Amino acid sequence: MRFVDFSSVFSLALVFLSVLTPAHAQAQNADALAAVPAAAAVKLAKDLNESVTGIDVTVKDLYGRTITGKVVITQFKPDGDGPFPILILNHGRSATNRAEPPRFRYTQQVRYFVRRGFAVFEPTRIGYGEMGTDPDPEESGACNRKNYAPMAEAVSTEILAVIDYARQKKFVDSNRLVIVGQSVGGYSTVATTAKNPPGLIAAINFAGGSGGDPVGHPGEPCEGHKLEKMYATFGETSKAPMLWIYTENDQYFSPRYSQAWHAAFVKAGGKAEFRLMPPFAKDGHSLFSSGIKIWEPLVSQFLDENGFSLQ
Repeated sequence: MRFVDFSSVFSLALVFLSVLTPAHAQAQNADALAAVPAAAAVKLAKDLNESVTGIDVTVKDLYGRTITGKVVITQFKPDGDGPFPILILNHGRSATNRAEPPRFRYTQQVRYFVRRGFAVFEPTRIGYGEMGTDPDPEESGACNRKNYAPMAEAVSTEILAVIDYARQKKFVDSNRLVIVGQSVGGYSTVATTAKNPPGLIAAINFAGGSGGDPVGHPGEPCEGHKLEKMYATFGETSKAPMLWIYTENDQYFSPRYSQAWHAAFVKAGGKAEFRLMPPFAKDGHSLFSSGIKIWEPLVSQFLDENGFSLQ
């Protein structure tokens, strides 16, 4: 895995830091980015010690093709030398434009986690943002012919590579890891939790799932029964405690599905507290992005219970 620090983007200079070879990512012979993405030129949040890095990760797509692409990691940390626990924050999937935003950086949510003492690593995965939407290793097929397993494998491979990268940082505690994700990022968080990466203490799934379309078939994901089977599979190997947060008016995944997915996960052996929240705004799927004050108490309690209390 070769990574490039984009923190000095204002000078448009590429800075090669080092070459790492963790198990979940492969090095490329090609040079790193031909040009620094314009997206990286967004003014960095100095109060969050924001920086940007790119790593190359190799995955396989729905059709079994090998893809090596760039995962752009936006990093945030508290002031000081640490060591800080690691938090990986995984984004969702737009049904219409995966090029936007050019780089994921949930700064309002990140502020909460940084205040809690976490060093946050937020990947923009292959097939998203300014690095390009093609190829797309998260494609899962037509609505009536879904195959959600290759997506889970590809995304969890990327997340594991980001974890490997984060563990190399001197300011982190590699034995204290939390994974958080929204929507497809929530589904990916559960899939990664099932792989039990080193140091994983807990994980949080916000409205996790795939195949939703709030316009075409509100609340009814494509072949939701196949996702139920996937969650059961994840539950068979998951060991870390999880918090699952959904809403009554989620226009992607109605409670009928989220409750069934949770039941399948727990029945198979997974550990997850399920919280079904009252309706939020017009579409409860937006709770993570727009309802921070609502979910903060739930998440704080969960983090406290799992050894991440505020000092």
